[in-house]
Amino acid sequence: MLILSRKTSESIVIDGRIHVKIVRVEGDVVKIGIEAPSDVPVHRQEVYEEIQRNNQQALVPAAAPLPKLLTAKNKPAITPALKGIKS
Repeated sequence: MLILSRKTSESIVIDGRIHVKIVRVEGDVVKIGIEAPSDVPVHRQEVYEEIQRNNQQALVPAAAPLPKLLTAKNKPAITPALKGIKS
């Protein structure tokens, strides 16, 4: 891990495309601004981790099997109440 010291209004540049600027320091909270190309996703750590969890869950097959389609062999018989109804 690279550790840098920066003061308010100072910046760092990553890969010539991502600019991280120290906007304000309020006690133990540092406000930063990030300029990055639109194809570079930028997330807070907790949001990134939630996205990763959701992506992993999407890969797991559903626990319950899908219902089977009815075929001509296993279609239910027409009940007397439905005999007069045409489909």
